[in-house]
Amino acid sequence: MPDIISFLKNYDGDPVTIMEVCGSHTAAIEKNGIRSMLGENVNLISGPGCPVCVTVTEYIDRLIELSLDEKNVIVTFGDLIRVPGSSQSLYEAKALGADVRMVYSPLDTLKLAAEDGGHDYIFAAVGFETTAPVYAVLIKNAIEAGINNLRLLTSLKTMPPVVEWVCENSGVIDGFLAPGHVCAVTGYGSFEGIAERYGLPFVAAGFDGPQILTALYALIKMKGRGVVKNVYTNVVTREGNIEAQRAISEVFERGDASWRGMGRIPGSALYLREEFSSFDAGSAGLNEDRENKGCHCARILTGKEKSSDCPLFGTACTPLSPKGACMVSQEGACFNSVGEKLHL
Repeated sequence: MPDIISFLKNYDGDPVTIMEVCGSHTAAIEKNGIRSMLGENVNLISGPGCPVCVTVTEYIDRLIELSLDEKNVIVTFGDLIRVPGSSQSLYEAKALGADVRMVYSPLDTLKLAAEDGGHDYIFAAVGFETTAPVYAVLIKNAIEAGINNLRLLTSLKTMPPVVEWVCENSGVIDGFLAPGHVCAVTGYGSFEGIAERYGLPFVAAGFDGPQILTALYALIKMKGRGVVKNVYTNVVTREGNIEAQRAISEVFERGDASWRGMGRIPGSALYLREEFSSFDAGSAGLNEDRENKGCHCARILTGKEKSSDCPLFGTACTPLSPKGACMVSQEGACFNSVGEKLHL
């Protein structure tokens, strides 16, 4: 490890730009002070790996619309509550009387719905391949328990199509720190075709400092080679979690979806299959995105800018007063970049 640290700190070769795709990597990089351990010619940029951040405003607007119907209860993870829609957030809707509840697991919704047959419980199902199996289990458990007042509003996206979009539209990236959590489900083999097509290296890595540094070292060494390497060997395999993949395919099917800053990307979403449509709260067709004026979240998510390039960063936009999703989520690039400054 000392040799790797020395190499990265003293690297003076051709400039290299590496994108970390996973929001958990973004948080881990800041937590471990990784950027301060890199030479000036090593540039790390964040990508579209925060599920809350890439969710378009029309999805938030739909949640708010549903929440204002007194027969509905919206159930969500905490970081989605304060994400701005086109005019307000779920937090603001809750202040107007909407019933919005935070849980730590989607499966908590089963108990809530079972104990209150007078309301429809709508879970805000936002995530990537990592969380999709949990939602599949949630639907199956609801069917087995005869619970018919539970629904999902989905914004479930898949990682390989958006990474390919970045490769096609960026032109500045020399390698990818592949998302460890996603690779645990899909297998690192899901990125091999993209690596070969664009001649870019990928390294699947975990989330501790030494493993991230090892991955960055490998990416620099493999610059210009379209290969995938796995250093997260205790969790990730080439084939991935077959059981989780089977659970996803049984309940969901692929479709097109809009991503913040990237528009509509074919085959990049998961929607409930027709046989489970009674559990769908109206997830299709939520494509419009109205980013707050002055917010550069879309450009940050696609690696075109860093958080500090946004004119609102750390001034008008802070974790206590967010103007965009990248400042709300704990996996967001802006939240992590400003956190140390504000001692959060």
